[in-house]
Amino acid sequence: MTGWGIIGTGGIARSFVSDLVRDGRDVRAVGSRSQASADAFAGQFGIPNAYGSYEELVADPAVDVVYIATPHPMHAPNARLALNAGKHVLIEKPITLNAREAEELAELGERHGLLVLEAMWTRFLPHIARIREIIDAGTLGEVRSFTAQHMQRITDDPAHRINDLALGGGALLDLGIYPISFASFLFGAPAEVQAVASFRATGADREVATVFRYDSGAIATTLSASDAVGPNTASIIGTAARIDIDRTWFAPTAFRVIAGDEMVDSYETSITGRGMQFQAREAERLIAAGELSSPLMSVAESVAIMHTMDAVRQRIGLRYPGEG
Repeated sequence: MTGWGIIGTGGIARSFVSDLVRDGRDVRAVGSRSQASADAFAGQFGIPNAYGSYEELVADPAVDVVYIATPHPMHAPNARLALNAGKHVLIEKPITLNAREAEELAELGERHGLLVLEAMWTRFLPHIARIREIIDAGTLGEVRSFTAQHMQRITDDPAHRINDLALGGGALLDLGIYPISFASFLFGAPAEVQAVASFRATGADREVATVFRYDSGAIATTLSASDAVGPNTASIIGTAARIDIDRTWFAPTAFRVIAGDEMVDSYETSITGRGMQFQAREAERLIAAGELSSPLMSVAESVAIMHTMDAVRQRIGLRYPGEG
C-alpha cells in the first residue's frame, strides 16, 4: 500500500485523514511544528508515527507521499522539503501563493521524477466526473459560459488566518480558487482577465468578482466572498443545453441537465464521508503507474491557474508580504 504522511494538523488535515482512514488508505505518519499537536492528531486517527518537525516526517521511510495542509505561504517550502526527500506530494489548494512558486515545484517534481498534484478535491468528485462525461458527449453543444459563486461568512476577526495577508488570507486564495479552477477545467487559460474587489482593514480581500474571456469567445464569471453566505450554485451553459449544479456545487451534490425548458438528465451524489478520498485514490493510482501528472488536474494546469490568479491580483492591486 501507499504510505501517507501528513504535514499540518489543522481542520483540513483532519477532514482529509478522516476520509483516508474511512476509505482504508494507509496513513503512516503526521508531522507538526509541535510534538504535542502531532501526538494528539496521531492518537485521534490511530497513526503510528508522530513527529515534532516536518524534517522528521519527510525522512520517514514508511512515507511515500506527503499531503501538505499548512497555510498557503508554506505550501511551496513544505513541498520542496518533501520533494527533496524523495516524496511525492499532494498539496492543498491553491498549490502555491503565486505562479513563480508553482513553476518551481513543477520543475522540481519533474527533476526528481515525483508526482506533484494539487489537492483541488472538487476535480475528483463523482458528480464532476459525470459532468465531464456529459460535456465530452456533446450534450451541451458548444459550451459558451460558466458562472459560479463561492461565498461563506467565515469571521470578522482580524487575527484569523482568513483575514491575515501574511498567511495568504483573503477570499481569492481560499474561496475564489474553486470557481476559477473550474473555469480552467472548462475553457483553459483566459485570454482576458477582468476583476474587482473589496478589502478589509487588514488589507485582505473580502470579496472578489472576476470576468474571464477566452479565445473561443466563451465567458466565465465568478464571485467569491469571505463575509457573506451566497447561493453557492453554478451553471455551465452550452448552445444545446445547460447544467445547473445545486448548492454546494464544489462539494458532493446534485445537478440537472436542462435543454430548453425540459430536464433531460440529472445526477444525485451518494458517497461516504466528505469526499476527499477521491483525490487520494488518484494520487495512489498515479504513483503505482509511475505517472507524474494527472489527466484530471495536471501540474501544468495548476501552474496556469496560478498565472490566472496572479492576473486577478494584479487587477485588484493585491500583493502578499515577501513577494517583492
